[in-house]
Amino acid sequence: MKEAKTITGHTQTYCLLGSPVAHSISPAIHNSSFAQLGIDACYVAFDVNLENLDVAVEGLRKLGVKGWNVTMPDKNRMAQLCDELGPASSICKTVNTVKNENGVLRGITTDGTGWVECARALGHNPTGKRILQLGAGGAGTSILVQTALDGAKHIAVFNAKDAFWPKIEEIVASLNKKTTCKVELYDLKDLATLRKQIAQADLLLNTTPVGMIKIPGCLIPDASYLHQGLIVSDIIYEPQETALLKLARETGCATFNGMYMLLYQGAASFKFWTGQDMPIEEIKAKYFDK
Repeated sequence: MKEAKTITGHTQTYCLLGSPVAHSISPAIHNSSFAQLGIDACYVAFDVNLENLDVAVEGLRKLGVKGWNVTMPDKNRMAQLCDELGPASSICKTVNTVKNENGVLRGITTDGTGWVECARALGHNPTGKRILQLGAGGAGTSILVQTALDGAKHIAVFNAKDAFWPKIEEIVASLNKKTTCKVELYDLKDLATLRKQIAQADLLLNTTPVGMIKIPGCLIPDASYLHQGLIVSDIIYEPQETALLKLARETGCATFNGMYMLLYQGAASFKFWTGQDMPIEEIKAKYFDK
């Protein structure tokens, strides 16, 4: 029988807040990383909905919990509860990682970092590239901001003209002012412009839920919109190959999904909290490459 980890009065606590969270792989990833690096810490998950977030965060602050991740539906409110925000979070107003430094809450978003580092690890560095992004809600907003901050040359964003359109317009304006990246926003229904922008793009990225098992489909009408040399990514990982990735693969495009994005998101949070690098290759072999 394997001996359980020894918890002492010196053990530091980290956690995940959101609802639901029972399915999350984050506790396994972080606890395994702590163990491999000999860090006296543990990571647990708490089901906390938006209604209870404020009181939960105040409790974590007062208890001296060292840091936490935040998932849906709590990311936007968490940004308002932090005392300091990182560069990406200050633009997109969303936080998924918090570090508690003696009661001062520092918040960042690693959603965008997760995708960027995933792309780089697979040989598709977005820096200096022309990107076409489908969707700018949730994780998509963080990815848009991070790719611009990391030096993408041009980003054409296609989004539905819904209630969130004004917020996306503000973010686009901010990125055009604060970064060297040229960002343009288009209506997702404008198929003529979509075709034109894809023809000029180096990388096509879907950040919408279209393609998930519960929301099947593809926002690209047919293969004639794609071209040789185009890299196609989807942050969805269930299914592992969405309709978009299947269409792209059959057209001869290089493709990758969002599975490793989860790994690199966690690695960025881990580094922010501990100052140490997550043992990525070991974690990847143990939890992702099965």
